[in-house]
Amino acid sequence: MKRLVWIAVLLGLLVGCASQAPRKVSRYDQDQDAAPVLTPAAIEQLANLENPRVVDLSPSTRGNPATYNVWGKDYTVLSSSQGYLEEGNASWYGSKFHGRLTSSGEPFDMFTLTAAHRSLPIPVFARVTNLTNGKSTVVRINDRGPFHSDRIIDLSFAAAVKLDFHENGTARVRVETISESMEKFLLEIGDFDDLSRARSARSQLEVTSGAVVKVVKLVGADVYQLQVGPMPGGAPIERLKALVATLGLGQVDIRAVE
Repeated sequence: MKRLVWIAVLLGLLVGCASQAPRKVSRYDQDQDAAPVLTPAAIEQLANLENPRVVDLSPSTRGNPATYNVWGKDYTVLSSSQGYLEEGNASWYGSKFHGRLTSSGEPFDMFTLTAAHRSLPIPVFARVTNLTNGKSTVVRINDRGPFHSDRIIDLSFAAAVKLDFHENGTARVRVETISESMEKFLLEIGDFDDLSRARSARSQLEVTSGAVVKVVKLVGADVYQLQVGPMPGGAPIERLKALVATLGLGQVDIRAVE
């Protein structure tokens, strides 16, 4: 009798362990996500993250099948990202997926500017614009999703902060792929408290670089800057930055423009 009781107890323990064993959950099975608990200062840092540098990327060896299936539905990966532009709803993902592998094989980092897309070849860069407030950011698409018919892109938490909809579930956005040759930047150079000094610096930079340089007055201050651009990223900007440093004209701030 005692032996039967112990067997029953042992079976009960085994059943209990089995019921408590963690189920392997796909990231696509989770509808609810959570924002990290951050200070206002940390949120402000994310809102001011610099856009990733746009370079031409080769397709990943992972995450680019011709077709794939999620939740019983087939999806097709585009052969090219060139000229892609779409408007629709964006969502974001954060804490519950932080550290999990993306479809490209790299860990998801909710504090970097990345995104998931159902059909674009990965990785690829895209500019995402919040159509409600006009804010935009560049993201590197390296994951698959979202698999909800009313959404076209799933952004990292950081990207949602930059677009200012991290306190909401979704936002209406425009998604447009970009390549290194398409992205344009405006260079803002130096701070001059005297207009004649700014004009002298402009002449010096134009002669040595061959670029067209403007002198602009900052709003609300008696300070002038030099502006160059819009111009493509990559080598042209790096050469101009090196020249500005050699001439001692001050700091160079780079701002992406539409």
